This record gives sequence, structure tokens and C-alpha cells, in this order.
Amino acid sequence: MTILKGSLVLLRPAMKADIPALVPIRQTPEVYARWRGGDDMVAAIEEDFAEADSNPFVIEFNGRVVGWIQWAAEEEPDYRHASIDIYVDPAVHGQGVGTDAVRTLARHLIVDHGHHRLEIDPAADNEAAIRCYTKVGFRPVGIQRQSERGGDGVWHDSLLMDLLAAELVD
Repeated sequence: MTILKGSLVLLRPAMKADIPALVPIRQTPEVYARWRGGDDMVAAIEEDFAEADSNPFVIEFNGRVVGWIQWAAEEEPDYRHASIDIYVDPAVHGQGVGTDAVRTLARHLIVDHGHHRLEIDPAADNEAAIRCYTKVGFRPVGIQRQSERGGDGVWHDSLLMDLLAAELVD
């Protein structure tokens, strides 16, 4: 079992026993706007566990679960890279939790898995997430137009960002 320790957070493999802690986080308006799940949030989180290529961790801060972070890899040798997705309880926003979680997972993907390049793709209007990822060293690549459908049923843009191993900011 891989447990990753950051400066502020502990990332440990997510377990089905974490679902009761994750449901209220996913139901907050700030998280729900980016990580919808329908009326049955338990089922939505169970679907996250079922994603075959996902490697999910929960984010612990001060001994409690405050979010979810996952990674997936493209293993085709000529295109090899990893991608990251994250959500954090708004109750701990502004405390460096998201930045530390992303940095901790990025370091793990670079050092332990040998990835030379990472991707993350926040909603183009999610300024707080973009600032967080920039602090870790991610750089904007470009807009992915109408790449995800929002809770309003409308297609929205996302910002593709990437990080090369040498650019990781500790």
C-alpha cells in the first residue's frame, strides 16, 4: 500500500470505507460544480472507484479525509505521460492543501514511476485551481474548447496544463 506524505497532507489509497467522508465533500456546491454526480452521490463515487485506469488516493489533512486525488497513465512508449485529477473540501481551501497534494503526487509520478511529463486540465474559468497548479510548476498549454459538459448542460472549455519533470517546484 503506497502512502505518500507531503508537507501538509497524507495521500493514501482510497477505500470504499472512505465513501461516507467523500460524499459530503462532493455535495458541496463548489465541488459539485466541477465533479457532478447526479442524485446518488454514493453511486457516483463508486463509479470513480470502478475506473480501470484510475489510481485513487484520499487526501488527509489534520487526520481527516478532505479530498480525492487520482492519476492515470498513458503507457504507450512514444506518448508516455500521466494525468492528475483532484477535488478538495472547500472548508480547507486557501490553506495549501490542494497545492501540497498535487505536488506530492507529482513528485511520486516523476520519481517513483519515471514519468517525464504530467498533465492536468482544470476548467478554464477555475482560477483558484489554475493558481494552485501553477505553484507546483504546471504551465498552460492551451484551451480545450467545449471539452466538458457542466451541470448546466452546456459545454465548457478546459485549460490543458503540463509539467515537465525538471519544472516541478518544491
